[in-house]
Amino acid sequence: MFDLSQRESEVLVLLGKGRTIEITADKLNISFNTAKTHIRQVYGKLGVHTRQQLLDLIEQKKGLR
Repeated sequence: MFDLSQRESEVLVLLGKGRTIEITADKLNISFNTAKTHIRQVYGKLGVHTRQQLLDLIEQKKGLR
């Protein structure tokens, strides 16, 4: 739907669970800076600017199922 890469989708799942950048990087075995880059890409593709906007979007999409 949002044309996320596989890694970006994995990052999105962790962000949706409220995980921090540090935890996301650790879980995916990537560097902190790489995690930040993926998060920036996810935010851009989803058109959000804050974590709260991201969480609101996830909740909204869950309601559409």
